[in-house]
Amino acid sequence: MAIRSLFLLIGLIGGLGVVPALAQDGPALLREVTVRTDTATFHLSRHAVANQGETALYFWFRRDDETVELRLEPEKIGDARSLRLRRSPDYVQLDSLTREPDGTYRTRLKFTDLTSSSFLRLVVEQPAEAAGQPAQRETVNLLPLARTTVALRRSDDELFVGEEKSFELTSSNPRNVRATGEWVRGEEFDYRLTTGPNGMLRLSVLPNQLGKRTLVVKLQAERPMLQPGGRLSYQLPVLRQEFVVKASRLRFLSPDKRSVTLDEESRRKGVELILDNGRSFELRRTYRLEDQEEPGGTLLAELYTRQYLSNDRVLCYLRPYNTHRQTDGYLYVKLNDQAQYITNLDITPKTTISGVQLLHRGGEWTSSLTVNPGETVDVRVEGEGLQKARMHFEDLTVIPSDSSIRTDGRLVYRVQVPVSYDKRKSTLYNGSQPTSFALSIREYQRPHPLDFVSVSYGEQARSITKLGGPVLYDHTIRDVVFQFRPEGIDVDNFLFGKQYLSFDIRLLNPKGELIEMRTVDNLLVCPGLNSPRAAFYQDKLCRIDPLSLNSLLGRKTYDLDDWSRIVVTVKHNPSQYGSEPGYSQTVELVLKRKIKFDVDVSFPTGLLTRRQGEEGYGNFGGISLATLAQLSFYSPEKINRLRPYKVGAGFVALNAFNLSPDSKNRDLGIVILGSVYPTRREARLTFPLYLGGGYLLSAGKWFYLLGPGIGVRL
Repeated sequence: MAIRSLFLLIGLIGGLGVVPALAQDGPALLREVTVRTDTATFHLSRHAVANQGETALYFWFRRDDETVELRLEPEKIGDARSLRLRRSPDYVQLDSLTREPDGTYRTRLKFTDLTSSSFLRLVVEQPAEAAGQPAQRETVNLLPLARTTVALRRSDDELFVGEEKSFELTSSNPRNVRATGEWVRGEEFDYRLTTGPNGMLRLSVLPNQLGKRTLVVKLQAERPMLQPGGRLSYQLPVLRQEFVVKASRLRFLSPDKRSVTLDEESRRKGVELILDNGRSFELRRTYRLEDQEEPGGTLLAELYTRQYLSNDRVLCYLRPYNTHRQTDGYLYVKLNDQAQYITNLDITPKTTISGVQLLHRGGEWTSSLTVNPGETVDVRVEGEGLQKARMHFEDLTVIPSDSSIRTDGRLVYRVQVPVSYDKRKSTLYNGSQPTSFALSIREYQRPHPLDFVSVSYGEQARSITKLGGPVLYDHTIRDVVFQFRPEGIDVDNFLFGKQYLSFDIRLLNPKGELIEMRTVDNLLVCPGLNSPRAAFYQDKLCRIDPLSLNSLLGRKTYDLDDWSRIVVTVKHNPSQYGSEPGYSQTVELVLKRKIKFDVDVSFPTGLLTRRQGEEGYGNFGGISLATLAQLSFYSPEKINRLRPYKVGAGFVALNAFNLSPDSKNRDLGIVILGSVYPTRREARLTFPLYLGGGYLLSAGKWFYLLGPGIGVRL
């Protein structure tokens, strides 16, 4: 309370009505606030100053990210309720607010940007004494102060009237010096302060009067300094420097225009131009403007003096004949080949565009002005008088780029086309006037991987890119249907556009012979409604419904023989995509079977036959004739390949070709036989092995047989 009484007394004595440094809600929380830097310690009771009607604790800083120690002494040392510091974007609290043995609270703060931070303050809170009461809070205003010195570095003290010269300023804290970049006009000097690369301060000086003159530069600071008597000042020490201002041998006449356009109209009628009064100007006389002081220079323009103006300037007509840049040197105003004055301005040709070229990412410059939505391209404009042009593209954004070029004959822009751009072209404008060039917006048309195409052949539809080779299907294929997923083409901002597909359909019999072939060309699939360009893909030819093979084929899929194959090649139509090859995917369906039933006629010979009731191993017979209904078994891992064994039942005529009437071994039996056959396809004559048994009809006995046979494949 003694601190607050002292502040109130100071305010009453000064008649300032100083507001207390601590603004609180409820009873006072803090008795003392201390800020300690690496060089000094500042106490609220001794280092407070009035700032904009409020009292603030000031402290000196050297760095924008200064780290300080903060100590808070509570009003009630023994209060069990702890203090806390509210967070602020102006600083980072490095330590938690901890209570010291003496009852004070300590923490460290690291400020973010002391030079730029305004209304810097600390908000201290303490929980309420009883439930339902609001928490107590006090605010401590902080005022960072910075010591800033500024000095002028110069190599000489000579200046010339009409010539601007820049000097580098050295400062202990350049960020604290306010550099507006605006010209300060004076009788003797015009000057401005700007910030260059790496925060360097530069002073530009333009002398107005001859002789020994003193330049007086008044500088402002971003952060104030404390003056004697507790007064704050944003005024830095005045910078004074003496210069010797000399007159040029030829007086410089400042024109009211920095650029004049050279065209047929300006060459014939002239352009109005206001110059400084040259004192020795003669009215209604024509002067030559050349590029050199000596006689015989190139005639760049003619200057006709028309009348004097009230502000000590002269109204003239300028008729340009050749181009000129200020960077090429001065223009010499001559009368009878004698240079009278100098001036300078740009004489540039009329802005004309001779050509526009595009550079796509990873490509070469091309004269085709076609771009795609979402694409970023470089646009090169070639012509004359382009440096003064104000080129822009209709509703398109020009991206600043380090590779941008701006010369009188060439401009390079980096242009981004939004994905949602809703026009078919973007006209190139010069100011408000459209040119004859425009960027044509063309939808993307590039091949997309074929994962948006799926096929169904009796099971759930599967993407054709996930089939991974021939599909062996052991049921009747009622139909083969290709379905399309338009929403899988354009995803987010990755665009592909319309997809032109062709289907090559072939039906092959079990021997691999072609039985039917069909081709579907230019089947069009358009991106779905999820595409940001869906409204621009409107086309009546876009395919939405599935593609059924049975609607195209004469031989239906459900009428195919076992082990027939359906081969469909889906690929992009290369004629629609230029140099891009596109994608291709083959779908092969095979009518797989596990077993085969057939009636087989073979000629077992040399059979070892043993009849019921006989002893021994039996006897060998001659050539027999077997007619069997057999089951053959296919290999599950191969296409149309039989296993080497068969099982069948039927009739066997033993010794059928032994026509002797007294033959005892001739008989007809009903048998069940298992046979083992060679698996070589190219073999025409085979020798299977038979094993089985049955019942002899004539002998009325059961028998068993084992032996080879002869098979003939036609």
